[in-house]
Parts: sequence; C-alpha cells; structure tokens
Amino acid sequence: MQIAKVRGTVVSTQKTRSLTGMKLLLLQFIDADGQLLPKYEVAGDTVGAGIDEWVLVSRGGAARIESDCESRPLDAMVVGIIDTITVENRLLYSKKDEYRRLALGAQ
Repeated sequence: MQIAKVRGTVVSTQKTRSLTGMKLLLLQFIDADGQLLPKYEVAGDTVGAGIDEWVLVSRGGAARIESDCESRPLDAMVVGIIDTITVENRLLYSKKDEYRRLALGAQ
C-alpha cells in the first residue's frame, strides 16, 4: 500500500460500463517525510474519502480484491482514510490537527 493525499475528483460521463457508479479520485502520493511527490494517479474510492484527506491506496491486482471490483479495470483503489501516522516516535500526520489548522487558516 501507499499513502496519498486526495487532490480532486475525476468525472467521466463516457466510460466502460463496469465503472458506472464508481467514485474516482485524483491522488498525489506522499513520501515518508510527509512531503508531496510529483506523482499523481486516479483511483477508485469505496470508503468515501474527501478532498485533502490522507488515504491508504492499494495498487495492482490487490486493488480489485474488494467485493464487486474484480471485473473493474482499476489499477488503484482507496482502501482507507488515515487518522494518524507516526514515524520514529514522531507524529507525521494527524487528521484532527490538519482540520484544526485548516479551520484556523480559514478565519
């Protein structure tokens, strides 16, 4: 699995029938230091992730293991929304702190 940040949504009115009803997100991958990488990918989402949330991404054949996804042409799937990440006893990311920071920045 990899860690990514949800940067946007992807809407496609013309697509293969097996993707009908699948929410698609534009993700930007994150390194072990919490820095955004220049790599983006479109992934299916069945967990309800939103813009700016950090998520767990399953790629390749593992992305299609989720029920009802075996026949979908997906290379990546959001499989979890991250609450916290700790690296070497240091808090790298906290969803609660991120929301607090965004709320203070919006005032």
